[in-house]
Amino acid sequence: MKISSTGRRRWHCPGIAAFCVCGVLAAAVFAHSQSFRSRHIPISERTDLSSSDLKRVRDVARPTDDFSKAESFEAMQGGAATSRKIVNRDSFSHSSANIAFEEEEKFKLGNALFRKLWVSSPSSTHASDGLGPLFNARACQSCHIKDGRGHPPEGDQDATSMFLRLARPAQTAEEEQMLAGYLALNFPDPVYGGQLQDLAVPGLKSEGRMVVSYTERPLTLGDGTIVSLRKPHYSVADMGYGDLHPETTLSPRVASPMIGLGLIEAIHPADILNLADPDDANGNGVSGRAALTRDPGSNGIVLGRFGWKAQNASIRAQSASAFAGDIGISTPESPNSFGDCTGEQTACLSYPTGVQEHLGDTEAPDPVLDLVTFYSQNLAVPARRDVNDSQVLRGKRLFYESGCASCHTPKYVTRRDAENPAHSFQLIWPYSDFLLHDMGEGLADGQSVGAASGREWRTPPLWGIGLTETVSGHTFFLHDGRARNLTEAILWHGGEAENSKRNFQRLARNGREDLIRFLESL
Repeated sequence: MKISSTGRRRWHCPGIAAFCVCGVLAAAVFAHSQSFRSRHIPISERTDLSSSDLKRVRDVARPTDDFSKAESFEAMQGGAATSRKIVNRDSFSHSSANIAFEEEEKFKLGNALFRKLWVSSPSSTHASDGLGPLFNARACQSCHIKDGRGHPPEGDQDATSMFLRLARPAQTAEEEQMLAGYLALNFPDPVYGGQLQDLAVPGLKSEGRMVVSYTERPLTLGDGTIVSLRKPHYSVADMGYGDLHPETTLSPRVASPMIGLGLIEAIHPADILNLADPDDANGNGVSGRAALTRDPGSNGIVLGRFGWKAQNASIRAQSASAFAGDIGISTPESPNSFGDCTGEQTACLSYPTGVQEHLGDTEAPDPVLDLVTFYSQNLAVPARRDVNDSQVLRGKRLFYESGCASCHTPKYVTRRDAENPAHSFQLIWPYSDFLLHDMGEGLADGQSVGAASGREWRTPPLWGIGLTETVSGHTFFLHDGRARNLTEAILWHGGEAENSKRNFQRLARNGREDLIRFLESL
């Protein structure tokens, strides 16, 4: 839905990226000597709306209490950007339906670069070399297959769409200050860096191979149904450069779906910040916290909303991080052309880079990063299916009554002054608060990332989740794909989501089926 209005106000925040609430947020939360974990964020107001529009937006975004029928425009999950194309394996790969005609060329060029296979240097294809030297994939599409969800290695399948993050805690006062000042998210392994690279260019040893094993654990539901949950165990085999640091933690991550990212970026930060309740003041057991991070473009402190731990504030930063960590390609945002190679990996640092001086000082200079960012911002969210189906409506009621909507906030109206008019003032339904939540010991990875502790994860958006099998060919969920279906994914919830999980456990079989059917309609 595009909400019509007269006039269009532009808001600027000098010296700070446009994701922060002008002046107020930065002044309130940024202090080098103090950690965000112990502080509140003040109530913020949207700066892009008139008072009358603000009232309308609040009314539209208020959670429903009528489950007798679908809400207005509920099927259009991405507002006017929603794709209504036929459901098939390409359902996550269509452009936003409302981008301008001339932007279709940018989208297609970005798509080509997203699929581009990078090669090692030196190469006759000067605009395509610079791979690695250590890497996990040769193309963005290798991890985000069909722009969808990654998977853990199963049977003979490879681990391309899943990798291990490596990090250790701060060990000195100086490192603690870096964390407090948002100058570092955490600290990489001194030899292996921030990510285990299981591939390398010819002549160089890879870092190792991720090994995953599972222990089955039965769980009995309220009606006596037994569900088996598989608990994963991670290790590294065939290590190429000695042992990991004794305090280095392993955190598995599957690639996330790419749909709707530009719309998420266009949610006003006030709408996310006002959902935060770090001390659970309302007593509902949910205490979501905002993830603050440093924006590499402006160097300001901004709201993180992308990544499994909300460590990135923008799609451009997320894209640059993936280029560097996954493929070993330098960009203007991340100019190190040796990717994740560390100072201890001298052989890696001796390899040629793919920098071509006549093209720029990085291997993927602009407009490469610009085009990939634009593509990532404009992958359309598919339309909902069966929104008026009686079982779906019963499941939606149970989703709300079980407390799931406490974290999976259903809807927002995006900001009026979004950079791209296609993302401006849209009613969207991502089902996420984009905050950090303690998900309990069962899902803990023990790895802190910026504001997020080793037990905290960003609430992932749910839109498109019902098309996972259609697009990605599997039904593995959660950050490491341990859940083999949506039921298992819910039953792994703990911590702040413990009550919601128990409410689901207590449902009769038909109630559980109704709730799952609702999720499958998203």
